[in-house]
Amino acid sequence: MGYAGGVSEPPPPDLDLRLVRYFTAVAECRHFGRAAAMLHVAQPSLSRQIHRLEQQLGARLLDRTPQGTRLTEAGEVFLPRAKALLRSAAQAAAYTRATAQPSRITIGHPNHLDITPAVRELRNRHADADVHTVQLAWNEPRRALLDHRVDAAVLRLPIETGQLHVTILYDEPRVLLVPVNHRLAGKESITLDDIADEPIPRLPDAAWNAYSRIDPRPDGSPAPDGPLIEALEDKLELIAAGQAVAIVSTSLYAGGLHPSLTTVPLEGIEPSHVALATRANDHSRLVTAFRKYAHAHLTAPTPD
Repeated sequence: MGYAGGVSEPPPPDLDLRLVRYFTAVAECRHFGRAAAMLHVAQPSLSRQIHRLEQQLGARLLDRTPQGTRLTEAGEVFLPRAKALLRSAAQAAAYTRATAQPSRITIGHPNHLDITPAVRELRNRHADADVHTVQLAWNEPRRALLDHRVDAAVLRLPIETGQLHVTILYDEPRVLLVPVNHRLAGKESITLDDIADEPIPRLPDAAWNAYSRIDPRPDGSPAPDGPLIEALEDKLELIAAGQAVAIVSTSLYAGGLHPSLTTVPLEGIEPSHVALATRANDHSRLVTAFRKYAHAHLTAPTPD
């Protein structure tokens, strides 16, 4: 009758999925400030929400250190279960929506890729559709698709294609991002030989690290080592300070993100591929329609 030795078991905590999602973001970023920026919430508010979750669970999940944020033993135990909980909730919502055959689609993209022409066409052609767009971090599209947080994502390759349908929309040349006072600034063009000894920032994602650094180089030699970065702002500051250079697509910094930086054409390397990704088994009418409009309207920016 719910008793063991005359003592009733306490009820399980009612977990707020929003708080669980906040925790996973901090756990993956290992930094409250970066997680807050990714979640578009104020850092003090994020700290309070994490504290609320810890109170619900009765365990401390995260510790702040001078090097950043680390998981406690309880946090290490909770993290994979938190991810599974969020994935299960997202899939339950997605399957329920699919059964009801709703007219809803969510499209993800990084803030530097313009998807407006394709989204506008989708809304014009499907006036009954509830069309949403969300910004995604550079390493977030695959997880967002498989967790059913988005139904389509416009992104830059590389991406692991398992369980996904991925097609290239267009290509862009890549250039070298350097400080304005760099020895190569102002050159008409350069090759990889010109930056054989230049440090290039490393990324935590293995595929992106190899692609962005062209590592190994065509002759098999390793790319020069560079500082490990996780956030775009860190990369820009390192380059502006003269501590590194970076290989980027031509349009990524077209708006001029930092007055101390400039770009130099880089020849003889693979271009940047902008692609559309959806779940491999998703053949809904809105996903199919957006795929058509993305290929028709999303093209390489015209040089100034």
